[in-house]
Order: sequence, then structure tokens, then C-alpha cells
Amino acid sequence: MKLKDFKYFIVVLFATSAYSQYNFSGTVSDIYGKKLAGVEIYNKTNGSITKSGSNGTFDVVLKSQGEYVFIFFSENYAMTEKKVSILEKTNQESIVLAPLSKQLSEVVISRQREQLSAVRKLKDIEETAIYAGKKTEVVTIGKLTANKATNNARQIFSQVVGLTINENSDGGLQLSIGGRGLNPNRTSNFNTRQNGYDISADVLGYPESYYATPTEALEEIQIVRGAASLQYGTQFGGMINFKLKSPSSKEMELTNRTTGGSYDLFTNFTSLSGTKGKFSYYTFYNYKQGNGFRPNSQFDSKAFFANLNYQFTDRTSLHFDYTHFDYLAKQPGGLTDSMFEQDPSQSNRDRNWFAIDWNLFSLRLKHKFKHDAEFSLQLFGLDASRKALGFRSNRVNSVDKPNTERDLILGDFVNWGAEARYLKKYKMGQNTNALLLGGKYYQSKNSGIQGPGSSGNDANFNLATDEFPLYANQSDYAFPNLNFAFFGENIFRISPSFSITPGFRFEKIRTKAEGYYRRINRDLAGGINEDVIINENNVKDRQLLLFGVGVSYKPLNGIEVYGNVSQNYRSITFNDIRTANPSQEIDADITDEKGYTSDIGVRGKINDKLTFDASIFGLYYNDKIGEYEDKGVNAFPVRFRDNIGTAFTYGFETMFDWNIAKTFLKEKENLSWNLFSNLAITGSQYLNASVVNRHGNVIKFKGNEVEFVPLYNLKTGTGVGYKNFLSSLQLTYVSSQFTDALNLKTNDSGITGAIPAYYVLDFSASYKWSKFKLEAGVNNFTNNWYFTRRATGYPGPGIIPSEPRAFYTTLEFVF
Repeated sequence: MKLKDFKYFIVVLFATSAYSQYNFSGTVSDIYGKKLAGVEIYNKTNGSITKSGSNGTFDVVLKSQGEYVFIFFSENYAMTEKKVSILEKTNQESIVLAPLSKQLSEVVISRQREQLSAVRKLKDIEETAIYAGKKTEVVTIGKLTANKATNNARQIFSQVVGLTINENSDGGLQLSIGGRGLNPNRTSNFNTRQNGYDISADVLGYPESYYATPTEALEEIQIVRGAASLQYGTQFGGMINFKLKSPSSKEMELTNRTTGGSYDLFTNFTSLSGTKGKFSYYTFYNYKQGNGFRPNSQFDSKAFFANLNYQFTDRTSLHFDYTHFDYLAKQPGGLTDSMFEQDPSQSNRDRNWFAIDWNLFSLRLKHKFKHDAEFSLQLFGLDASRKALGFRSNRVNSVDKPNTERDLILGDFVNWGAEARYLKKYKMGQNTNALLLGGKYYQSKNSGIQGPGSSGNDANFNLATDEFPLYANQSDYAFPNLNFAFFGENIFRISPSFSITPGFRFEKIRTKAEGYYRRINRDLAGGINEDVIINENNVKDRQLLLFGVGVSYKPLNGIEVYGNVSQNYRSITFNDIRTANPSQEIDADITDEKGYTSDIGVRGKINDKLTFDASIFGLYYNDKIGEYEDKGVNAFPVRFRDNIGTAFTYGFETMFDWNIAKTFLKEKENLSWNLFSNLAITGSQYLNASVVNRHGNVIKFKGNEVEFVPLYNLKTGTGVGYKNFLSSLQLTYVSSQFTDALNLKTNDSGITGAIPAYYVLDFSASYKWSKFKLEAGVNNFTNNWYFTRRATGYPGPGIIPSEPRAFYTTLEFVF
């Protein structure tokens, strides 16, 4: 179907539909008449959740007449269950919550929250977004007993299936996750968002995330797999959104969390939050410092966030966010395989530094029209810089020589964008459908400079061209990128239990690289044969039209069968092409990746005791970008990056969370016990894949496995609690995976080879007393030595060892 035909079909459908709905509305107050904002209202009949507004009002839209059960929940108040008979179009109730006569234990509060959230998926419709038929996962941070101070990704994402993680001992300053054969490096294969807006360096030219939202500030993490390509961008990985905590319903609430841990770790997280009339706010400051378990690993970071909200009316609100994040880290470099076997904690780099300065801005307008329609407009911007300095020879075991040149890379990222969404619910027959239309405008003016760094040991990020005038890798580029997208999806409910959701996305992408690089060729004696400046002005325009469809069938209350297929696309980045890297080279003719993703699965909740999601998936790539080992210009091994060919990744993913306490110990109100398992079994293969290398030789990859695809990826564990004590124990096991398309196991360069299988055990516990909470734990308490990454650039190159056994203790108080 052509795009214009699709839009014509939608307009006709919209014009011929009749509007009808039922509403359950009213106010929530305490026994003294005080209106209560932020009360969670759970529709037990269909699983939807909403919250009361700033003046205690609520309005729940229902599909039809009938009997409904609602749960009203707010901390410090007794949870209230209300049975309602919906007979008229408008039904109103005044709900009164009684204050608690005594403070509930952590276990009781956790049990109550499980009725509201558990391990949940995103609803079919959330504000101005459609998720029907998609594979979605939501991590509810308040339910986790984990090391939140260092953003421990193994624990935070323990119930998200199939993720692979690059681990660093940097206090959680960066997040690197992938999955299904996608490189985890800085989460670059996901569209990464915070409160709904982009936070990566450049969505088009450099989609890497150097800022990681502190877990201590999060309410939940939302993940949508590859079918997110229609609404959030064309990435194969999907979308991940870090949703920060909502403002407290109190006028002022102060939270302070102080953490100490192994390797001189110290962090402090302080937040201030509140609501006064129509105005609400949430703000935090987060400081981290530590020395790491290897020499030359110290770091120091600061993060500040402010969220300001104004509720003009029950239907219209304005929201402003500002984020500042900066850090300076010394980097110990990578290791070869033999160095890792000899001593994983060693370092032969003592002059490598990395610095980030990140500033994010966002302004969002939300409005609810009458007749069940919503509109949102999100303006966002980034002003940021990245600085990397150090000795990074591809001879990983070479010792850094004092008083010699270092490699300096400077990146500045200035971009802004706007995203508008309109969602309309409408009636067709007896079923309620929904139409979403949206558009996004994005432009960036980024720059990248590479040149000689000073000969000293300090973090001097100034160019040293006077000291080293014959530095060979000089370059200076601007990357002005432009993107416009128009997208739409429509939920067609064929029956109350079955829906089809087709969608489309039109993308106009313009990427540009303008600047120069310097080329110096030397003879065998070191003399200069050639010294030239090469100017470039590369422009690439594309127009794409992607389609997808999702289906959802809900045969029983709480059970859903879902499936989807969507086209995907990933553009190449000029920034990668034009950064000289001694350990990696990139083919000058590299092109974009195209393909599709699909999911088929069943998920649900059985008797409030077992939550599960089991699915199969497939990712198909054309012109899959991969890496293989080749000889570099200096005859030493490098990872060469090129379009390898077609590839297919497929697998089975399953997750369950079983509430054992509810199953066998219902009468034990103050006892909680759950067991969870998260398993991905993934296969992959290059189907039709070969390249001609720089020497004219044909290298074939057909039948080889795709990089970053472990066959088994398991996270399993249990959580036990009694009264105010909570604990969790988790096992992570990941089988071996290749890092290059040739499937080399090892060659002792450190840059190329397999990542061996590994397992890790983590333990965390907490105890709450009045307004205080004490948390403690041991990560990797079996003290295993392993690694999850072979880096080609910073923080390597080479093997980056994961952190051995580490202890932490956190003291929290809330006033």
C-alpha cells in the first residue's frame, strides 16, 4: 500500500466512525478532606494503571458497561479496593483513603505494589504512544533489591531477556547493553531516551550514550524491542526509555543516599521533590568517586537534574527538564589474552584520560482534548563534549613511553529536535480503536577533531601541534545532520480480545561530513615520502518508507498472545569513518544496514502468582556491518569493519517470576519469597557473506556465527523478605561469544577473539527502620575473573577485565 493510499484509508475510517465511551471519574481524598495527588488507580479487570491529578481528580476511560474492580494505592494510606458497576456513560465516585494506624513493613508494601506493577509490560496505549502487539518490558526500580548506587546492569536488568552487557569498573558512569547479536558498546543499537527524549550524542551520526541516568533517580525503565522502529527511529535494537521518579505528593520530600564500597568507592545521591498546588518538582544531585580495582582507574563524576511541572488544568500541563553530567576518568587500557591470564588487574597505561560534559534540555506540552484525544509536543536539545587522550597502540602489550605524543580526540555535540504526537481513540462498531500520528524534526551540528596530545601525564586536553608538528592522524570535521520523520500506527480491534496494529514510518535523512584529514607516508627508514592535506565534503541523502504490523489476542483475562514484524534500518556514521584508530580500520565504501525484526510470543499473569513471557524472535540483515581481523598499515592485526553480507539471528526467550509466598504461604502477610528465571537461547548465521580485503583476497563468512551472540544467556535468582528485611540472590551465566565475523577464538592481540563463558553471583539485602534504610551487598562474591569486552579504542584497546569481588553499603534517609 502506498503512503498516500494509507493516509486516505485512515481519513475515511476516521470520518465514518462514531464516538462512544464510558467514564469512571471522581476525586480521591483523605478522611480530613485533603485531596490526594499521585494515587495509583489500578483497574484489576483489565490491568491498566492511572494516577490522580494534582487536585485529586481522576478519569478512567472504559470500553463498555459492566462490573469493574479498582484498587487505590498511596503510601502511608490503607490500600482500598472498590467494586463499581458501570451502567451510564459517566459514573462518578468520591474515594476516601484512611491513613495507616501503623507503619507497614517493607514486605507488606512490596506485596501491595505487586498488585499494581509486578513484572509488567507496557499497556497497549500509554499517553500518546501505542505498544499493542509489541514485545515490551518494564523494570520497576522500586521492586529491586540491588546495587543501585553503581548502576549494576546485571542486577538492574535481571528480568529483561537476552541482554548482553559490557561491564566496566567505573561506578556505572556509562551503560553499554545490547542483545540479539547487537554490539553493546554504549547502547548504540537502541534509541536511548530519558523521560521520552533523546539523550545520545547524535541520533544519526553518533548514536552512542555517554550519559547514564542514575538508577537511584529512576521510577522505571521501559524497553521496546525492534518493532519500536516505527515510532522511535529505525534501530534494530528498539527503544529504551529511562523514566525518572515523579514528584512527591508532599510539599517537600528530601532523600539522601550515601554509599561506600570496595576500591575507595564513595557516592552520594540527594533528591528534593514536592507538589504545591499546580506546581511540582523533582531534582537531584549525584556525586561519585572511586579508584577502580586496577591501577590508573580513578574517576570523579557529578550529575544534576531538575524537573519542573505546571498543571494548568486537568487537561493541560507543561514539563521542563534540565540535566548536567560531567566526569573525568583515568583509563588503565586493555590487555592481551596472555596478560589477562597472568594478572587481570595489571595496567600498562598511565597517561590515558577520558572526560565528558553533558547538558540536556527538554520542554514538553501535554494536552487532553475532549472526546478521548491527546496531544504532546516535546522540544529537546543537547550541548555536550567528549574528550579522549592517551596512548592507544594496537600493540596492546607495548608499554606506554613517557614524554611521547598521545592521541587526542575532541568531539562537540550540539543538536536539537521536536517531536509531536496526536492520539485519537474512536469507536468502530462495538470496539474502541486508536489512531496515532506523529512527526519528528532533528538537526545537529557536531564536530570532531583529532590531533597530537601533550607528552605529559596529566589530563591536558589541548592540542599539542607545536610540540608534535608531524602527527600523522590529524583531522578536523563538522557533521551537520538533518532528519525529518513522519509516522503513524492504528489499533484496529476486530473484537474485544483481538487487535491488529499496522504502522508506517517515513524518514528523510541527510548526513554530511565536511573537513580535512592529514596523510603522512613514510619510508622504511622513517623518512617522509608524502605529507598532504585531503579535503572532503561528503553528503548522503536517503528517503525511507518502513512498514510494520503487530497482532494481539487476549483469550483470557491476563493472558496475551502477540506477534509483530517491522522493517529496520541503521545508517553508517561519518564520525566513525573519519576517526583514525590504530586498532580498527573501516572500509571507505561502507553502506547502511537494512532488514527486519519479528517476535511471536505469549505473556501474562496467572492468579497473581506467576508472571511470564515466552517468545521466539528473528532478526534479518542485509549488508550486515561486521568486523574481521586483517593486517593494518603497520602490519599489526586490526579489526576491519565492513559490510559482511546477509545475516540472520534467531532465538527463544523466556522469563517467569513466581511468587512462592502467595502460592504456599498466603497467611504469612509479613513474608515474601519469589523465584525468577530469565533465559535466552540464541542462534545466528551469516547466510551470504564475503568481502574482498585490501590485498585483493576474497574472505568468506558464510556459515559463521554473528558477533556478540552467546548461545545461552541466563539470569536467575530468588528474593526473600521478612517484615522490613529484603534480600536477593542472583546468578548470571553467559556462554562464549565471538567478537569478529571470522569467529577467531584468540590470537593474543587482545583486540580480536572470543569472549569466554562466565558466571557471576550477586547478593544484596536491605533493612528499613522508620525513615532510614540500610542496604548492603556483595557483587561477584565468588570472585571470578572474566571479561565481557574486547575494545578497539578507548578504554582499551584490548581486553577490559570485569570487576572482581566488591562490597557496598548504602545508608538512606527520607524526610
